[in-house]
Amino acid sequence: MNSPDPCFILLLSLLAVSSCCGFYLPGLAPVSFCENVSEGVPGECQTEIQLFVNRLDSVESVLPFEYDAFDFCKDKNERRPSENLGQVLFGERIETSPYKFSFKADQACTKVCTKSYDTSEKEAKLRLDFLKRGMELNYQHHWIVDNMPVTWCYIVEGDQKICNPGFPIGCLVNQEGKPKDACVINAEFNKKNTYYLFNHVDITITYHSGVEQAGNGARLVAATLEPKSIKHGDDQSCEGPPMEIPAEFNSNLKVTYSYSVKFKPNVDIKWASRWDYILVSMPHTNIQWFSIMNSLVIVLFLSGMVAMIMLRTLHKDIARYNQLDQEDAQEESGWKQVHGDVFRPPKMGMLLSVFLGQGTQIFTMTFITLLLACLGFLSPANRGALMTCAVVLWVLLGTPAGYVSARLYKTFGGENWKTNVLLTAFLCPGIIFVDFFLMNLILWVEGSSAAVPFGTLVAILALWFGISVPLTFVGAYFGFKKTGIEPPVRTNQIPRQIPQQSFFTKPVPGIFMGGILPFGCIFIQLFFILNSIWSHQMYYMFGFLFLVFIILVITCSEATVLLCYFHLCAEDYHWWWRSFLTSGFTAAYLFVYAVHYFFSKLQLVGAASTILYFGYTTIMVLIFFIFTGTIGFFASFWFVNKIYSVLKVD
Repeated sequence: MNSPDPCFILLLSLLAVSSCCGFYLPGLAPVSFCENVSEGVPGECQTEIQLFVNRLDSVESVLPFEYDAFDFCKDKNERRPSENLGQVLFGERIETSPYKFSFKADQACTKVCTKSYDTSEKEAKLRLDFLKRGMELNYQHHWIVDNMPVTWCYIVEGDQKICNPGFPIGCLVNQEGKPKDACVINAEFNKKNTYYLFNHVDITITYHSGVEQAGNGARLVAATLEPKSIKHGDDQSCEGPPMEIPAEFNSNLKVTYSYSVKFKPNVDIKWASRWDYILVSMPHTNIQWFSIMNSLVIVLFLSGMVAMIMLRTLHKDIARYNQLDQEDAQEESGWKQVHGDVFRPPKMGMLLSVFLGQGTQIFTMTFITLLLACLGFLSPANRGALMTCAVVLWVLLGTPAGYVSARLYKTFGGENWKTNVLLTAFLCPGIIFVDFFLMNLILWVEGSSAAVPFGTLVAILALWFGISVPLTFVGAYFGFKKTGIEPPVRTNQIPRQIPQQSFFTKPVPGIFMGGILPFGCIFIQLFFILNSIWSHQMYYMFGFLFLVFIILVITCSEATVLLCYFHLCAEDYHWWWRSFLTSGFTAAYLFVYAVHYFFSKLQLVGAASTILYFGYTTIMVLIFFIFTGTIGFFASFWFVNKIYSVLKVD
C-alpha cells in the first residue's frame, strides 16, 4: 500500500486549511493493468478488468435488495468476494457481473443478455412488476471497478459537476406527465404513465498513463458511465427509441441489456488521489467549516462561564468560607452548606453504575474508531471497515465497562455485586440486540439484502458471550477488589432538607436546558451522518467529525458543570442522576431531529421502511443517551470532588 498523501492527513486532522490539495483513501493495494501480460512484471500486471455489482438501494425505501432480485443479467460463473463483518451488517452484497473488459480494448454496443417477460405467466409478471416497482422507487445501481465506484457525473445549476456513486434502474413519468428526477436527462422521456428502463450504459475508464510508460503497467484512476434507455432492434447497433414499459402492459416483452466501454489516458490524476473527483464534487466543505465555527463559539461561551465561576466566584467563596469561624460558617448559604449531603449515595445506584460502565465502553470505542478514521484507515475505499472496527473495539472493551461499573457501585455502597456485573454485561447490549433482531426479522420477511444471515447473528452472539461478557467479569472483579472512591467530606447521617426551588433550578427544566447547547454543536454534522445512513451518500469527512466529537465532549462537560453548580448553590444536593440526565438529554433532541429529518428529507414509502427507520433510530438514540450522559456525570463528579476537597470542614 502506498504511503498516505500528506495533504490528506493534514485535511483529516484539521491542521490544514480547506485549500489542501487532495485526498488519499487507502483501500486495496494498487493494481496494474496492461494490454499484454508480457508488457509488465510477471504476476503483477492484469489484462482483464472485472466489474462488480453491489446491492441496490433507494432514498424512498430503507429496504436494499441484491442485484439478482431485479432479474438483471447474471454472471455464469458468479462468485462473491469475501465480506467483512461491517459489510454484512450494512447489507452490502458484492458479486461478479457479466460486464468484463480487456484493458485498452474499446467496445461499442456489446450485448450482455436478453430478458423475456410473458405477462400471461405469473412468475414472469411478478419479475416485471418488481422491476417496475424498483424504477418507481428510484432504486440505484452501485457498480465497482478496481475497488472504486463507477460514478454517474452530470451538470447541475451553476455549471457545477456532481458525481454520484450510483445510477438509477430507470424512471417513471406518472399519470400527470410529471417525470421522476432521472427522467429529466432525456427529453424523449415524455409519455404519461410509462416506465423508461436504463438498459444500456456508456462506460469510460480513465487510466494514469505515466506509470505505463515506466514499464509497470497502468493504474485505473476513474470510472464513469452514462445510463441510456434504448429499445434494441435486430441489428447490432445501440441506436433507437427509448425502452418503454407502459404501466398497463399485457403482452410479451423483451429487454436487451448492453454496454459500450472506452479507455482514456490521463497523466494528471494520480492513483493516490483518484477519489478526488467523487469527493470534491460534494459541496459540503463550506457548510462543515460553518458548523465548526458555530460549535467553537458555543464552546468559548461555555468556557468563559466556567472560567468565571471557577476562578472568581468559587475561589472567593472558598477563601472566605475557610477564613470564617465554624459558627459564622454555619450562617453561610449556597453550595458550601450541603457539604454533608452532597456525597450521599443516589437512589437506583445500581442502574446508574451500569449506565456509566456501558458509557465508558461506548466513549472509548467511539474515540478510538474516529481517531483511526482520521488517519485514513477506515475510509470509504475500505468498505465495512468502520463498522467492523467499532464492533471489535466494543467487544474488547468489556473490561473497562465492568471495572467502572463495579467501582462506582461499590462507591455508592452497593453489595449485590453479582446483579451489577450481570446487568453491566447484558442490559444495554441486550436491549440493542433485541431491537436489532426485530428489525432483522422485518428485513427477512421483506427479502431485503440488508437482512443479516443467521450465521452472522450466531457469530455476533459468540463475540458477545464468548469475549465481551468474560472481559466484563474480569473488569468487575478488579473493580470490586478496589476500595470505593472516598469522598473528600463526611456525609451526615440525617439528610438536610432541600429549600423551595425556583423554576429554573427544578430538575426537569434544568435537564431540558442541559441538552440544548451540546445538540447545537452537532446538529449540522448530524445532517451529514443521517444523509450517509438513509440517503446513501458517501461520508468521508472524519476530520470534521472528530473535531465535533471533541467539541461535544467539552460542551457536555461544561454545560453539566454549570448547571450542577447552580443547583448546588440552590442547596439541592441531588446531583448524581441529574448530571447524567442533563447531558444525556441531548439524545432527546437527537430523536426530535431524526423525526424532523424523516418528514422533511425522506420520502419513505411503506410501513416496513417507517418501522425500520424508527427502530434503528431508537438504537442510535439509546447509545447516544448513555454516551453523553456518561460524559456529563464524570465532569460533574470531578467538579464536585474538586470544590469540596478544598473546604475546611470539621
